[in-house]
Amino acid sequence: MTSTATRNQDTTAGSRVGQIDLKLEVVTIPVSNVDRAKEFYERLGWRLDADFSDGDERAVQFTPPGSQGSIHFGKPSQGAPGSAQGMFLVVSDIQAARDDLLRRGVEVSEVFHFAKGPAPFGGPVGGFAPDRGSYGSYAVFNDPDGNGWLLQEVTTRFPGRIAGDTTYASVSDLAQALRRAEAAHIEHEKRTGERDSNWPDWYAEYMVNEQSGKALPL
Repeated sequence: MTSTATRNQDTTAGSRVGQIDLKLEVVTIPVSNVDRAKEFYERLGWRLDADFSDGDERAVQFTPPGSQGSIHFGKPSQGAPGSAQGMFLVVSDIQAARDDLLRRGVEVSEVFHFAKGPAPFGGPVGGFAPDRGSYGSYAVFNDPDGNGWLLQEVTTRFPGRIAGDTTYASVSDLAQALRRAEAAHIEHEKRTGERDSNWPDWYAEYMVNEQSGKALPL
């Protein structure tokens, strides 16, 4: 009863002051050897944000390229090393992301999808998702302690996933979005049978709608 009353009071208070942003920015992962983990994530090309120490205590933070969230690990370890599993790394081109990991000497699985995807239902099946559907293609790799990372290819967002201005996390993501808009625009001109001189507006509408999960222009 106490917890319910507290929750209702909090909800009422929140409605008076407006929604408070809660930005998930750092995830702590447990490691057994800080230097080994640091070397691994540096090898991935992730940005080293901090490496603090005080006696026997140490804290290290990395941020993946294009990410607004970071990872944190240190000494003493927060939990059993290798117990962090199913951490998603969203990419716009999973084949390119997998190839990059291989070039960096990381063991990464072949691309796979789920039989009842895009949700992880029905068991894994080798190869890309049917029609290369957004959210449907995956690959996995581990850090030296066995903490598990999951690459997921996302090209078109579900409705409601993104609010506000259209933004891209990296030059590569923007370039991929432009390529998808170009390919879709070629099909648009084939359907209309004429050259679209207003292609910049068409591209812009396509890219904004794709990222916000709205219907794409035809």
